[in-house]
Amino acid sequence: MQVESKDTPPENKGLLEKGAIIFLFLWYFFSFCTLILNKYILSEMDLNAQFLGAWQILCTTVFGFIQLRLPCGQTGIGRVPGRKSAPPNFLFNMTIGGVLRFGTTILALLALKNVAASFVETIKSTAPMFTVLITWMMLREKTGFWVSLSLIPIMGGLALCSSSELSFNTIGFMAAISTNIVECFQNVFSKKLLSNDKHKYSPLELQFYMSSAALILLVPAWFFVDLPLKQLYIGRGRRRHLDRHILMALLFDGVSFHLQSVTAYALMQRISPVTHSVANTAKRALLIWLSVLVFGNTITVLSGLGSMVVLAGVVLYQRA
Repeated sequence: MQVESKDTPPENKGLLEKGAIIFLFLWYFFSFCTLILNKYILSEMDLNAQFLGAWQILCTTVFGFIQLRLPCGQTGIGRVPGRKSAPPNFLFNMTIGGVLRFGTTILALLALKNVAASFVETIKSTAPMFTVLITWMMLREKTGFWVSLSLIPIMGGLALCSSSELSFNTIGFMAAISTNIVECFQNVFSKKLLSNDKHKYSPLELQFYMSSAALILLVPAWFFVDLPLKQLYIGRGRRRHLDRHILMALLFDGVSFHLQSVTAYALMQRISPVTHSVANTAKRALLIWLSVLVFGNTITVLSGLGSMVVLAGVVLYQRA
């Protein structure tokens, strides 16, 4: 596959590189685990979406700190070799990254709370288009005509995959639109920090520092809004408190979310923002099928057709 720009860093070898394939598989796997756990916790346990978002960011911050202190965190995706001090504009970059990560996490859970997962994925099918535009705005990388053309079947295929289960809710719709745009900005901004030859971050550092900044933003909201309620459950008239079953579900969700985040950043370091967005769209098509199987929903002809269109679009993108 040709790169989207002559300025694309040499480390972007595409999805055919061995390391990229490994991280892509791990990212897909942990994303599926997180999606199922999120939907179960929000729908079946009726957990407050804001609390779940705060819990996820707390977990990934704590786990990231531990990983950075372990021997394995001193090399590879953990540290940048030879760097002795923080990169320039560290606080500013992490504040921006924290705001984007905070918004992405909370808005995604709010959307999942109010509408079907398939509806959220339909809205997010436009992510490659937004990523192309934002990549040009922030990185000045231009996407070739044939690459841009190959994005059409990818986006359209995902919309077909999820069109059979559309359910509309104003809050859910606005949250899905917002998280789509914010996530695209976050991905391109993260790629910019990961690709800076002079002052770049490692995937684990970026994940930890951005999560820490997001956690700082979450604490006041949780303290002044959720804590006075003295409960974690709001909805359908139920008011329950933590028990062993809920704690186990939250623990698995936190671990899965952390591993999903780390593998996403590690993959992003190896590919371009547009390629990452294409991989993300293909992942969503796969997750729709897997979630249909897990939750027992009916598989339609449109779902099958959409999956084939997405696959064809990915093949065209790789050849463009």
